[in-house]
Amino acid sequence: MGDQGNRHSVAERNRILTEVLALAAGQGDVVSRRQAYDAGMTRGEVRAQIRARRWQRVWTRSLCVHTGAISELGRQWAAVFEGGSRALLDGESALIASGLERYAASAQRVSVPRGVKPLTGQGLRIRRTRRLHPSDRAPGGVPRTKVEVAAVRAALWAVSDKQAALVVTMTVQQGLSTADRIGEALLAVRRDKRRAFLHDVVLDMLGGARSLGELDFARACRRRGLPEPTRQAVRRGGDGRYYLDVWWEPWHLVVEIDGIHHAWVDNVVSDALRHNEVAISGDTVLRLPLLGLRVAEDAFFEQIERALADAGWRAAA
Repeated sequence: MGDQGNRHSVAERNRILTEVLALAAGQGDVVSRRQAYDAGMTRGEVRAQIRARRWQRVWTRSLCVHTGAISELGRQWAAVFEGGSRALLDGESALIASGLERYAASAQRVSVPRGVKPLTGQGLRIRRTRRLHPSDRAPGGVPRTKVEVAAVRAALWAVSDKQAALVVTMTVQQGLSTADRIGEALLAVRRDKRRAFLHDVVLDMLGGARSLGELDFARACRRRGLPEPTRQAVRRGGDGRYYLDVWWEPWHLVVEIDGIHHAWVDNVVSDALRHNEVAISGDTVLRLPLLGLRVAEDAFFEQIERALADAGWRAAA
């Protein structure tokens, strides 16, 4: 549409403006320039709203229909508008738009198909990718990738293994997706330096990898010259038998290796009762999340070695 200046009548301008504001209300008070033009506004009328300081630019293609603070929802829509008609929020930004809480993103991340020229802007990261498929799109709301796809990509793009593990486990813990679905999405990743690490994290979340965690723990003990512990030792408590993941009986030290499933409600009571029974019997109990083996092994094993030394163990000279 060519620029018609302000040729609309007052009544027509008001009708068009009402339509644009109604559209913006469902998008965090943000519209794209194309939406404003398609509704009938001229470029001159858009410029007039900005000059009068009734509206403000967000980035290049997006406008906020007030001059106050722009909401998170508004920035999400604006980021998609900057990417164009086939753009989707992706990674951590898509997770936040899908309801991820207590996680802060440094920028709005958007994926666009190959061939689209990326735009730039402060707080905006647009990435061209071949991995963007129509089936990846989540239904409803801000255009974004499905939770499991977003979780995998957020982990692959994370600045560290620790952040990668955190964003995946938080996604599952908050009920946005399941470890199974994230695992299926991960299978689509053929090559990435973090792929094997994420496979381990997903296995940990599936809960069937307790033995894998214990084997990893035993190997770490041998590397560090620690005594070989008893694994899956049987003890009798007030309500019958229970198993200890790792037990150094001579030094009265127990280490419980916790997968993500230990944080879920139905395990909290039984885990606490078992922990208390072991403590009452006189053993020291340390807890080691499987995630700790991935991202903070040295810190946890320093505590374990200190507990063994306090109990009388001495490393071989």
